[in-house]
Amino acid sequence: MKKFDRIKTIQLVLLIVLTAVALISILRNDELFMLIGTNSAARLISVILWLTLGVSFLFLLYDFNSYADMRRENLELDNALYSDALTGVANRYSVDAYIGQFINKPLPQDMGAITLEIVNLGDINHRHGHSGGDLAIQAFSAILKNASSGACFIGRNGGNKFVAFFRDCTDAKLDRFLQAVEEMVAARNAEHPDAAIKYSLGKAFNEGESVSEITELVALSDRRAWENSGRVW
Repeated sequence: MKKFDRIKTIQLVLLIVLTAVALISILRNDELFMLIGTNSAARLISVILWLTLGVSFLFLLYDFNSYADMRRENLELDNALYSDALTGVANRYSVDAYIGQFINKPLPQDMGAITLEIVNLGDINHRHGHSGGDLAIQAFSAILKNASSGACFIGRNGGNKFVAFFRDCTDAKLDRFLQAVEEMVAARNAEHPDAAIKYSLGKAFNEGESVSEITELVALSDRRAWENSGRVW
């Protein structure tokens, strides 16, 4: 794509430069200008050349428009492929792709993971239907995105389960994120007490030699979220 864009840009610049040079040459050369005006053969050649330049310019504009449409379609395809349709956050495929970057590599010491799970989604679905459950999932996803402020990768790792990965991680960074989530969920629940969100969480960071791979880090955060399912926020 970038190579195509570069080539077409060079073609357009050359076309504009050559057109400008040709036009200036005609206007500054009185003899040539008069020849084109009085000689039918010269005038015909001139018209053909200008038409060729004009058509070339139109085709280049068409190429640029087609390229822009292609890029937009690719972005839409990427969004459909990597984003969860319901929530807009990274989907399971994208989570796996993120994890895949670190497979068979030493776990970065500055990486942390948090698993968050809505534990009362079944109850919300029972009382408000699946549409009510979908609204709760969407609200929780939006809270996670807002709480992260772009500081971590967030993905939906299952129906009611989410995972956040932090680089340059510290305990303070994890705590700030979790505090923000807790406050935003409390504010949302105050507005929708009949469909209050309850969630469990598990975090894994700086675990020492017991966790040496990213899959172990994720498994640990997931297990801790399950162990904390009785202690909800």
